[in-house]
Amino acid sequence: MMTRRAALLGGLGAMVACTRRKAKGFSGYAFIANQEGGAVAAVDLEVFAVARHILVDGAPTAVVAQPQNARVYVLTPANGSVHEIRADNLTFSRKLRVADSAAGMRLSPDGRTLFILCREPKCLVALGLNPMHVDWTLPLPAEPLDLDISPDGTVLAISYGATRSITFVDPLQRKQFPDIPTSGEIGVIRFQSDSKQLIAANTSERVLSVYHVPSRRLIVHLPLAVRPEHMCFNADGGQLFVTGEGMDAVVVVYPYYTPQIGETVLAGRSPAAMAASPDYLFVANPTTGDVSILDIETRRVVAVTPVGTEPAHITITPDNQYALVLNRASGDMAVIRIPNVTRAVSEQRRWKKGPLFMLIPVGSKPVSAAIVGI
Repeated sequence: MMTRRAALLGGLGAMVACTRRKAKGFSGYAFIANQEGGAVAAVDLEVFAVARHILVDGAPTAVVAQPQNARVYVLTPANGSVHEIRADNLTFSRKLRVADSAAGMRLSPDGRTLFILCREPKCLVALGLNPMHVDWTLPLPAEPLDLDISPDGTVLAISYGATRSITFVDPLQRKQFPDIPTSGEIGVIRFQSDSKQLIAANTSERVLSVYHVPSRRLIVHLPLAVRPEHMCFNADGGQLFVTGEGMDAVVVVYPYYTPQIGETVLAGRSPAAMAASPDYLFVANPTTGDVSILDIETRRVVAVTPVGTEPAHITITPDNQYALVLNRASGDMAVIRIPNVTRAVSEQRRWKKGPLFMLIPVGSKPVSAAIVGI
């Protein structure tokens, strides 16, 4: 009998067959939001080829995966809609419009609720899943900018940018606490892995503000050498990496106990988006079209590999074997083999071809990706 995977890939031809013989990747799919293409590309990571382009209504900018039920959720902010895709057969399932426009979304740690941050009207929408429906809505005091949920699922945090405030929400009680005023404009916000502290990027004053979550009080302001635009934790949450305008560098922060700045490491030209495997930090350099790879233990750049035009998003496969880099301008996905980086470091030399494994055309302006194992 022909398997589901064979049926999906049967028309890809000799090129895919050759790729299958040369390498075997992760058993699953990367779902990639193509903002200008109005579609999601499903890339088979076992054979490294696009299996299907799935059309959605609007310009998708974010995608999250619910592995428990093999579902993928795609946000089209301009029309305030969420689209559900079935990862088992790569088909569009349903669409739900929750607002006139939206800003972002987060999936709860238990995978049961999808939280949508809406601009018009200004509110937080909780979507129940399986089937997808609006569970509850909470009005917000201003136009929101970013959203995060604590790893234990008990607290939501919302930033408001120029409004200079942060809101904490109890999603279990559906209760909003009084706004916390801030000294500057707050952009990206992230909870630590223990859910006890929130780190807020104060972009106007170039500091990180650390808040104690249970008491909702400020712990400390940490001045930075860069404008904090991108943040990334390492695998165990013990280090936070920050990039942004101001220096061609990554700022290393130790967020636990007494939060403090560790060091500032030069890392390419105008470093931006990041992703971390257990051993390496991958840093996108959009202006030069390459990725700097830092050894997390030594905090040294061990490789710089060209990837494409304007790399803007990086994600790591669950088996920590590949770093997937989305090139916004060239419309492709660069695949970096992480074991090649490890081998080059252990042998104290650089590979002539570098750790880049291949480039896969995926669509027009890819900006976000989520991975589902099969």
